[in-house]
Amino acid sequence: MNVWISLIASLIVIGGLVVGAAGVAGLAQYSHTPELLVLLGVVVPLLAFIAFIVGVILQVVKWGRRPVPFPIATVAGQGKSLPWIKASYFDAPYTKAGVVGRMALEVLTFRSLFRNTKMELHDGPKLAYGWQMWLWVFALAFHYAFLTVFIRHFRFFTEDGSLVFQAVMFLENLDGFLQLGLPHVLISGFVLLGAATMLLLRRLTNAQVRYVSLIQDYFPLLLIISIAASGILMRHVIKVDIVAVKALIMSMLNFDFAGIGEKALAVGWMFYLHIFLVSVLLAYFPMSKLMHMGGIFLSPTRNLLCNSREFRHVNPWNYPVKVHTYEHYEDEFRERMIEAGLPVEKTLEETQEAAAPEEKE
Repeated sequence: MNVWISLIASLIVIGGLVVGAAGVAGLAQYSHTPELLVLLGVVVPLLAFIAFIVGVILQVVKWGRRPVPFPIATVAGQGKSLPWIKASYFDAPYTKAGVVGRMALEVLTFRSLFRNTKMELHDGPKLAYGWQMWLWVFALAFHYAFLTVFIRHFRFFTEDGSLVFQAVMFLENLDGFLQLGLPHVLISGFVLLGAATMLLLRRLTNAQVRYVSLIQDYFPLLLIISIAASGILMRHVIKVDIVAVKALIMSMLNFDFAGIGEKALAVGWMFYLHIFLVSVLLAYFPMSKLMHMGGIFLSPTRNLLCNSREFRHVNPWNYPVKVHTYEHYEDEFRERMIEAGLPVEKTLEETQEAAAPEEKE
C-alpha cells in the first residue's frame, strides 16, 4: 500500500506540474501577457539554477567535513597481505593509482552493477544465482543518454561558431547519424525515455524492488520521463521556434532584459513546459538520490586505500584512557580462575618463580 501511495503521489505531483505549466504558458501566449512567460522561462530557471549550485556545494561540504579515519572500502577481491598471496589490484586497491582506476571503472562502466547478481530460492530447496545483465544495460544507457542530451543543449548557451558550439554540433550530428525524418531523430532522447521507462517498470514489476521503493524513487524517474517526453514532442510534434529559444536564453545569460517580453512571446508554449520541468529537476537535485552523481567521488567505500593489512590505523581523536590488560586481569584473578576451571596462561608456580627474583632484589 505504501508503494502505491508513493507512486500515485508522484503521478499527482508530476501531473500538477505539467498541467499548471502548460496552462500558464498557453494562457500567457493567448492573452499576450509576456510577464507570465518571463516568469516561467527566465525567473524560475535562474532561481532553480541558483538552488542547484548552492545545494550541491552545501551537500559536498557536508560530506567532506565528515571524518573517515579508517579504510572502509568495499572490496570484492583479495587484499594485499603476504608477498606470496596475489592481491586484486582493482577490487582491493592498495595504491592511489589503483583507487583512481577502480573509481574510473565504477563511474564510466558501472563495474559493480555489472557484477551484480540476483538470488532466487526454488523448490528442492535450491538456491540459484543469476546475472542481472539487463539492469546494467538499461542503467548504462540511461546515464550516457542523459549525458549526451545534457551536452547537446550547450548549443543554446554558446555563440555560433565558437569552439564549444562546433564540438556540440559534432556530437549532435553523431547522435542523429541515422538521418531519420525532418528534423532528424536524435537517438539519445529516445534512449533516455526508453531506459527511464524500463527502470520505472522494473520498480513496479519486481516485488523486492517495489517493496523498498518510495516517493523519492518514483518522483525523479517520472520527472525525467516527463522531461524527455516533452523534449521529443517539442522537436517532432508541437514544434517551437529554435532561433527564438536561443535568443531568449542568450538574453537571460547576458542579463539583457531589454525586449525580453517580445522574445518570450515568440517561443511556443511547449518550451515553457519543458523548461519548467527541467527547473524543478534542478532545484530538487541536491536533496534527492540523484546526488549520487557527486557523492560517489566522496564515498569512503570507493575512494580509500585497502591497506588495513599493511598499516595499523588508529583513530586520531581517541582520548587517552587507562586500560586494564588481560595480563593484569589474569594476575589479579588467577587463583579464582583456576578454582573455577578456567584456562590461564601462567600457573601459580610460574607466577611465584617470576616474582621470586624481584623479592630478592
